[in-house]
Amino acid sequence: MDSPDARSYAPGVELRHIRYFVAVAEECHFGRAAERLHIAQPPLSQQIRQLESDLGVVLLTRSTRKVELTPAGERYLQRARAILAAVDRAAEEAARVAAGELGQLAIGFTGSATYELLPSLARVLRQELPGIELELKGEMLTPDQVDALLGRSLDLGFLRPPARHPDIEVRVLRREPLIAVLPETHPLAGRASVRLFDLHDDPFITYPSHHRSVVHEAVMDACERAGFNPRRVEEVRETSTLVSFVAAGLGVALVPASVQHLQITGARYLPLAGTTYEVELAMATRRHDDSPHLARVRSRAQSLIGGGRLLAQ
Repeated sequence: MDSPDARSYAPGVELRHIRYFVAVAEECHFGRAAERLHIAQPPLSQQIRQLESDLGVVLLTRSTRKVELTPAGERYLQRARAILAAVDRAAEEAARVAAGELGQLAIGFTGSATYELLPSLARVLRQELPGIELELKGEMLTPDQVDALLGRSLDLGFLRPPARHPDIEVRVLRREPLIAVLPETHPLAGRASVRLFDLHDDPFITYPSHHRSVVHEAVMDACERAGFNPRRVEEVRETSTLVSFVAAGLGVALVPASVQHLQITGARYLPLAGTTYEVELAMATRRHDDSPHLARVRSRAQSLIGGGRLLAQ
């Protein structure tokens, strides 16, 4: 069934006819309505007669002294105002969409960014771009984000490169060092920093292997360059689980420095002494996705985090 607003239309009725009618109905005078509309009075009178003819209804009674609404005209005025208000809202919304102020966006965050970047970026976006509906997905590994971007269940990802795919554009935002996480009962936990080699006898808690986690590869490479390979490795997918395992005394770990925003009782974060091992944080989108609201969010995220070096494919 058509809505009451839709039934206000009839074949041949144009939006300008409705605007003309509302002006006459509100002014109760053709002359004043013509001045308000910036048109001559005779064409205005002709357009109102055309509207009544198209509707098959008398909307106005006219005399030499005044113009009055018929009962049908009173009801039509209510619907006509609703139509004009809806048209104005539609134009405003279209302009806001084109300006990137309205839309829906699904954003993924790698584990460490979940606890540092997600809260701060979400807070800024909700304050500055309240018309953009956000779906925030934390603790996503890089391959999962790439698959979600390609599958269009994700529009923007904050991940650890490399993320090589011809349909994905990756922009590095910053580099951050790896730091150690030790149980607070560990003999080295009271130091200001720790040498990586001094952890060679400890079991390691890591992110998933087999190229599922960029940080896992970085940790293994850092250990190798420090002169050892971890003897025992326990793999977990989520950063919160990793740090909780360390806090429980099940091993030690290397994580990006931003993970220290996740405070779990029993875990101690320490910088690595000597050589610094770094990982990158990048922003990824589908190539050639020119959605205005995505562009606004990308720009705001880049200014919030800094950096912005585009990786060539």
